[in-house]
Amino acid sequence: MYATELIVSELVANGVRYGRAPLRLRLIKDRALTCEVHDASPVTPRLRHARTIDEGGRGLFIVAQLAENWGTRYTPEGKTVWAEQALPSVTPQPW
Repeated sequence: MYATELIVSELVANGVRYGRAPLRLRLIKDRALTCEVHDASPVTPRLRHARTIDEGGRGLFIVAQLAENWGTRYTPEGKTVWAEQALPSVTPQPW
């Protein structure tokens, strides 16, 4: 899934750029596919609407457009930014 690759790329890039080590990536496949990136910084990520000439500021906006839902969960060790995507439905094949 191209959207999943882009979500992972944006969340990890934001963690590297704005977060603090250690960084941890986790993908969870359940009723939906959830991508979580945890870092040790308590700073809240901000969704921005970048202008055409801006060099950055599109990461979370892209994530918000591609994901069904996204958010931030705070822990004593920092924060986890997560994005959730619906899984494609699989139609069982009759044999």
